[in-house]
Amino acid sequence: MSRIGKKIITIPAGVTVDVSAGNLVTVKGPKGTLSQQVDQDMIIAIEEGVLTVARPTEQKRHKAMHGLYRSLINNMVVGVSEGYTKVLEIIGVGYKAANQGNILELSLGYSHAIFMSIPAEVAIVTAMEKGKNPMVTLNSIDKQLIGQVAAKIKSLRPVEPYKGKGVRFQGEQVRRKAGKAGGKK
Repeated sequence: MSRIGKKIITIPAGVTVDVSAGNLVTVKGPKGTLSQQVDQDMIIAIEEGVLTVARPTEQKRHKAMHGLYRSLINNMVVGVSEGYTKVLEIIGVGYKAANQGNILELSLGYSHAIFMSIPAEVAIVTAMEKGKNPMVTLNSIDKQLIGQVAAKIKSLRPVEPYKGKGVRFQGEQVRRKAGKAGGKK
């Protein structure tokens, strides 16, 4: 049995979960509404504030989907009740970040500034304080979308292993390499 799939999902106060006839799961909470189409074979039961996902058979396909759909539904419940936050740190001399609404402007050492349109579902805040690295904070109720946006921003300037310059998550550890050994004598 799937360890993740058989875990129950506790529905917090203020969150409602509706399952339609076609297994369309809609989660409404204080921060917003999310929907996910679940495979027709999966059995979704809601009893006394607890949601469970079960599989009908032991087929390989059903086993594969069991934990997946439980995780997706749990991510929606957490998203509409608490939300998700990702903080990116930009490390490098002259690297800058600014935003105008949902347009993110990044200066990452290239000959030109990079302008990136952020989806409306993701709130963005940039902070540039003197003596500290520029920070980009992303907030959203959709875990998949916020992860995709953060990965796209990181891919614009991956962290290099010699000086550690680039875009990284706050607190992320980067393996550093030693530079060249001494010259010839």
